[in-house]
Amino acid sequence: MPNITLSINQQSYMLTDLDPRTTLLDVCRHHLQLTGSKKGCDHGQCGACTMLVNGQRINSCLALAVMHEGDEITTIEGIGTPNSLSDLQQAFIDNDAFQCGYCTPGQICSATALFNEIAQRWPSHVSSDLTAPELIDVQEIAERMSGNICRCSAYPNIINAIQQVIKERGLTRELAAQGSNHNSDKTDGLTGASNTTGVSILSSPEIWSPPPSNITRTSAQTAESPNDAAQAHASLSGAAL
Repeated sequence: MPNITLSINQQSYMLTDLDPRTTLLDVCRHHLQLTGSKKGCDHGQCGACTMLVNGQRINSCLALAVMHEGDEITTIEGIGTPNSLSDLQQAFIDNDAFQCGYCTPGQICSATALFNEIAQRWPSHVSSDLTAPELIDVQEIAERMSGNICRCSAYPNIINAIQQVIKERGLTRELAAQGSNHNSDKTDGLTGASNTTGVSILSSPEIWSPPPSNITRTSAQTAESPNDAAQAHASLSGAAL
């Protein structure tokens, strides 16, 4: 069994005789009692376990602890405390961006890394220009946070909280200055305003959702039988079929 030293939240932890199969999430929760990061799906699909490794977000349920000796690991405990909240944690409170709170640590860790991506002008899957991505509209935030599931569906308020911090940190102005080298007129995705910076300007927060799918029904599907109507009525009324 290996002995390793992990740097977590700027503190060193020596782990002796650690099973090499132990994930970073389990080390934090079960060995170090850092229980802020949550185990949701345990398959890397929900984002509840998100941590930062060298400033980049990872799913800690899929990362072996032995892989990260020498890395700087940050959990939710390292971002803020109840007596000293980060600006993002305060924004989550201001915008009521959580309900049960189970996914919130992962959401906050993920959004913290998102700010670094914005500052470095990293494009995403929905960026229209890979060399000068529009990094701060609602669609970009939704795409960049898509790896973090909120089963309470607090997504609009999570986006509002992230937009609040972007404004407070002045990332809009910083990106506008960086984007001045790209003098292509673009239309802002939120306000419809034209600008020459290649950067979307934040307006008041808006709710975004994917466009509806185009569903074509056949004549057989559109014809409602008496049995179909009876089942629909029973479903709405809560009656057992």
